[in-house]
Amino acid sequence: MNLPMPVAVGIWIVLGLLLLLVIWRGLRSLRGRGADVVPALPAVPEPLGAATFGPVEATYVSTTLHGDWLARVGAHGLGDRAGASVSVHPEGVLVERTGAPTLFVPAERLQDAGTTAGMAGKYVGGEGIAVMTWAEGAGEADGRPATLLDTGLRTRRSADRTALLDAIRALVRPTDHGEEPA
Repeated sequence: MNLPMPVAVGIWIVLGLLLLLVIWRGLRSLRGRGADVVPALPAVPEPLGAATFGPVEATYVSTTLHGDWLARVGAHGLGDRAGASVSVHPEGVLVERTGAPTLFVPAERLQDAGTTAGMAGKYVGGEGIAVMTWAEGAGEADGRPATLLDTGLRTRRSADRTALLDAIRALVRPTDHGEEPA
């Protein structure tokens, strides 16, 4: 079946617009997902103590729901990859992201630190991504239950990754049972 050229062009334009609409709705959904989990980023304390580690250059991979490294948290740009400068302070971990809001994870919210080969948006093989697990909503006055989140960071050098993980683990407090968190 041969369609007249204006009709064929019109069909392609409509299909293109529908595709753009689907993409736009998906991105909007990603941004909205997680707004209930992370309504606001923790504030950076003033004054912030001297860094015990860093700053080092890294790639901020993403923040996901704990254990589900494909479920990005879209609120506050936490699901978007960005260049970053990471430093560890007595008060917590500071991740200054390029083109995105600064992420500060208070020491009392840190649960664990480890490595993985991949996370939503990046796969590097081996154990190349440093992951810090932290609780959002822990002890909040509004009564929300704590939600565990995983934040992935890819340091430029593997030696920095090991030192970063050691510095984060030094901030993790033992659980009520006297054991380190899992």
